[in-house]
Amino acid sequence: MSPSRVLVLNSGSSSVKYQLLDMSDGERLAAGLVERIGEENARLRHTHLGSGTDREWTGPISDHEAALKAVADELAKDGFGLDSPELVAIGHRVVHGGKTFTEPTVIDDTVLAEIERLIPVAPLHNPANLIGIRTAMALRPDLPQVAVFDTAFHTTMPESAARYAIDVQVADEYRVRRYGFHGTSHAYVSRATAKLLGKAPEDVNVIVLHLGNGASASAVRGGKCVDTSMGLTPLEGLVMGTRSGDIDPAVIFHLARVGGMSIDEIDTLLNKKSGLVGLCGDNDMREIHRRIDEGDAAAQLAFDIYIHRLKKYIGAYCAVLGTVDAIAFTAGVGENAAPVREAAVAGLETLGPAVDGALNAVRSDQPRLISPEDARVKVAVVPTDEELEIATQTYALVRRSD
Repeated sequence: MSPSRVLVLNSGSSSVKYQLLDMSDGERLAAGLVERIGEENARLRHTHLGSGTDREWTGPISDHEAALKAVADELAKDGFGLDSPELVAIGHRVVHGGKTFTEPTVIDDTVLAEIERLIPVAPLHNPANLIGIRTAMALRPDLPQVAVFDTAFHTTMPESAARYAIDVQVADEYRVRRYGFHGTSHAYVSRATAKLLGKAPEDVNVIVLHLGNGASASAVRGGKCVDTSMGLTPLEGLVMGTRSGDIDPAVIFHLARVGGMSIDEIDTLLNKKSGLVGLCGDNDMREIHRRIDEGDAAAQLAFDIYIHRLKKYIGAYCAVLGTVDAIAFTAGVGENAAPVREAAVAGLETLGPAVDGALNAVRSDQPRLISPEDARVKVAVVPTDEELEIATQTYALVRRSD
């Protein structure tokens, strides 16, 4: 049997998430997380999924190279070392691929240079992604390393959706356009929703709502994204845990001119001190619901604003798609917060979607429909699996290359 294992790496500025999958059957072999890289009290949590064995330790991890070496050591303890002949490739999550990368790509010096060139439009993510890639390449220079881009799924948007209405020359010079994010999740969930409906992806129109601390919506026609809520950066669109989402651009000018705030201060405000946390001090939907149950007016208003924005995007994407077969909720809030799903669809019955209260209340980690059988537009809960999507795309590319 040919090698079929893929290691998926998601490198953040101070963390590395990883999963090892066997793509011959999709089995997860191991998974883990390294946190607080660069600190004396860094932590590594590792799970051998086959046996259910968990290991955890804390201590100094100086940099990403040390973190990946620690990951390699943990994998080796379970017989999955990076030197294993069963390992066919390493797949890397890369947040921003711009217009250049429309599909998974084998990484070489040219690809690295382009990812680096895109740092100005993804200053929080691409540098960390690059560190993880370069470290992995140093550890296994002989192994194919594949970049899977968050933005790639959204490159099928028509120019009418991707372009902002600003001077074309300025937009082109500074690469200002809507790129979209969470693409691996939207790709996976849209296909999984089609499967849930018993149809092929090309025969289904789906509105995907990826609702986590970061949140985005997409309109997917026949398996291809035609619109999405995030834009040049992940700041645009829905109300999120700490991000404002859509806002009048003149608010920035007002805060600078009248409030005397610097660009960096406004950036911090909109990205880290806005959204749910800015409205009520909490970005955990469970805590917000607890406070609502106790009669907290600020929590109730934050929830109402969150739902109002969500409804606007559902309605807009119904208009964009014309015909909608399903609305799919995914990610931490989308998968677990029944009140969010119920409130988001309430009042939209004339557009087709409806939620069955009993089905919506059931907690499950399986894809499922929560709409009445006679609903014109089905409502689904589809747990996302970005690691599996990255591994699948990586493995398919390596197999084609071979």
